[in-house]
Amino acid sequence: MRTSILLAIAIAVVAAGWVLSGEFGGRIGLADNGAAPGQALSVAERNAERGEAALTAVRTKASTARLHWREVTARGHTEAKRVVMVKSEIKGRIVKVSVQKGSRVRRGDELARIDVADRNAYMAEAKALVRQREVEFQAAKKLRKKGYKAETQYSGAVARLDAARAMVKQMDVALSRTVIRAPFDAIVDSREVELGAYVKDGSGIAMLVDEDPFLVVAQISENEVGRLKRKGKGTATLVTGQTLEGRIHYIAAIADGATRTYRVELLVDNQDRKLRHGTTAELRFPTEQMPAHFITPAVLTLNNSGTVGVRCVGAGGKVAFYAVNIIGSGKDGVWVAGLPEQAEIIVVGQEFVRHGDRVRVAGGAKKKAGKTPGAPAS
Repeated sequence: MRTSILLAIAIAVVAAGWVLSGEFGGRIGLADNGAAPGQALSVAERNAERGEAALTAVRTKASTARLHWREVTARGHTEAKRVVMVKSEIKGRIVKVSVQKGSRVRRGDELARIDVADRNAYMAEAKALVRQREVEFQAAKKLRKKGYKAETQYSGAVARLDAARAMVKQMDVALSRTVIRAPFDAIVDSREVELGAYVKDGSGIAMLVDEDPFLVVAQISENEVGRLKRKGKGTATLVTGQTLEGRIHYIAAIADGATRTYRVELLVDNQDRKLRHGTTAELRFPTEQMPAHFITPAVLTLNNSGTVGVRCVGAGGKVAFYAVNIIGSGKDGVWVAGLPEQAEIIVVGQEFVRHGDRVRVAGGAKKKAGKTPGAPAS
């Protein structure tokens, strides 16, 4: 029993010594671009301190920077450029409805017709009054020439004739408004009246949607909207898989009060009339070309300061840490800026080494620089 207790104490002392030697035996220094002192040593540093010839093995991949379009991306939706509710300008009873929901109309096509009622009678009265005023005007004109009519009386005859003609014009406009026509080529999205309905001034007749061209709109953050320019190119990918190309039609000057984002409109063709208002889309706006590397996200790592970057093998087999910015994404990876033009990126073992460590590149892992498999065209 006593022997077992002594043996257990001895094992505990040995284990504690081993743990303490690993915790405090390493030298204190900086890591990955100035990390705080007191950090545990890397495998490579421990090998160097112990005088071991073997260096930490890593696998690398050679990469060459290529020009890539930096993009502003956003989620948005399709939207008709013009949506108009055509309304009646006069009151009256609907005596004819010429369109149905979903039908297409051309500019000038009849949508509905309002009963003329007694408007024709008023027109006849106005024309008769014009004839009377013309006779009076001619008589006043002759008498004026002979000196039998005062200038004021002649002027009164002219004014009465002009007023009668204006009344005819007014009645002519009222009669023309009994026929309600389409103001542009469109599709009838809704019909608000039925045969026999009574409408007042401003009553809705039909909702018209202009189908070509169409808009794809999105809200862009205040950090990125400054990179966009009116008439700049853009693409939109719909949830249906359809890809549209167009140009920026409008950039809002005032931010949305709730989201602090700016409305941006991409103008696209819709000659085949297949687009629908409200379809979800992903928009991409290329803004500038810059050198970048296409890498898999798995090689991204953090230094001891929490900076996102990539570890590479540089001159003399030493590890170098480069902070990077993600400027785009593809199907199989991301585009990053911040690496040198030629880089030997550590793809296996990057988490076990630090900036300045000497490492050994595992045989057969090194690849020649070239087009990255799976990378989209830049």
